[in-house]
Amino acid sequence: MNKENLVYRTCVQVLKEELLPAMGCTEPIAIAYAAAVARRTLGALPTKVAVTASGNIIKNVKSVFVPNTGGLRGIPAAAAAGIVAGRDELLLEVISQVTVDEQAQIRAYLERTPIAVRLSESPFIFDIDIAVENETHTARVRIVNRHTNIVRIERDGETLFDLCATVSADEGLCDRSVLTVAGILDFIESAALEDIEAPVSRQIEYNTRIAEEGLSGNWGANIGKVLLEAYGSDVKIRARAMAAAGSDARMNGCSLPVVIVSGSGNQGITASLPVVEYAKELNVGYDKTIRAVALSDLITVHLKSGIGRLSAYCGAVSAGCGSGAGIAYLCGGGLKEIEHTIVNSIAIDSGIVCDGAKASCAAKIASAVDAGILGYHMYKNGQQFRAGDGLVTKGVEETIRNIGTLAREGMRETDREILHIMCE
Repeated sequence: MNKENLVYRTCVQVLKEELLPAMGCTEPIAIAYAAAVARRTLGALPTKVAVTASGNIIKNVKSVFVPNTGGLRGIPAAAAAGIVAGRDELLLEVISQVTVDEQAQIRAYLERTPIAVRLSESPFIFDIDIAVENETHTARVRIVNRHTNIVRIERDGETLFDLCATVSADEGLCDRSVLTVAGILDFIESAALEDIEAPVSRQIEYNTRIAEEGLSGNWGANIGKVLLEAYGSDVKIRARAMAAAGSDARMNGCSLPVVIVSGSGNQGITASLPVVEYAKELNVGYDKTIRAVALSDLITVHLKSGIGRLSAYCGAVSAGCGSGAGIAYLCGGGLKEIEHTIVNSIAIDSGIVCDGAKASCAAKIASAVDAGILGYHMYKNGQQFRAGDGLVTKGVEETIRNIGTLAREGMRETDREILHIMCE
């Protein structure tokens, strides 16, 4: 595959678009980012704030800790952090430079400032609309579809920026419809290292660092530690433990950044760290490691493209499939091994629900990675799930499409019921 090939150019662009640094769970960080832009637009500290958000945003922010706030969590905390101490030029690292003094200011601001939270009736699954005001001025900022995709900015009722948006979650991104498992593998095997190295090496560096913090500190339910203590240090356990430990730390307020995939830090961690652990175990070298992680990332994006950025379907399942594919590649597998690994792992864990960002995400990640590893070892041992077994149908692309339809269409009512239960 040459560099002018459409699939080649798309894969390079996808890695650039998706592998972005972020600090903390990305939904509260998106709220903090919108709030920081709103405060800058207002030109002063607001005395009143209203956050109107879609159900999936509320679900993913409700229970998660906001980093650099001294242990605060929830939508008001995220908005206050962005207003008081956010630096919107840093995008998804908007509250990465909060000082200890500013943490105290955030708490004080929350105590004296009314911050209303409302459920949006917008058709957008990803929608954040923040309105702020003081005694003399008003401002409003709206984000849809992606975490930094501002579509509207107003001041005193005057529109300063307006971007026509559609309900397509991938609006503004390169066309992912050309991606296939076969095309992705062809790209990985032929890509010039310099075309994929920078974003992937940063992903490995950042995500390894937060996983090590997750194992050394006391974060959430410490799923990574539990795995190692209960099951030992075999590479299959280390792969699960490192991914879980990274989530342990970031879901529970760690201020270290991660590199995300499909808008999710947990997916960025799940797609990368298990593959890195296998690369170390197999001693495959730097080049092969970079390619294997990039393969995992691209498979994850391919699966998620049919699902959407937010849904009732746990995104870690897709990333677990990606990591299984990356591990199969490291172990010498070709297209057949990778395709069967993906189908097998899809069949094992599809249906895990997303009930928001919180400590138990680490355990779901461990399960998703285990499914990816088992999916590979099943095929290696002559076993597979076949067409007609539940959601599995003939061909990897058709099975991926089935999962996209299930998650995007079939689980809409599930998503509404999850939100109803959580808010009640």
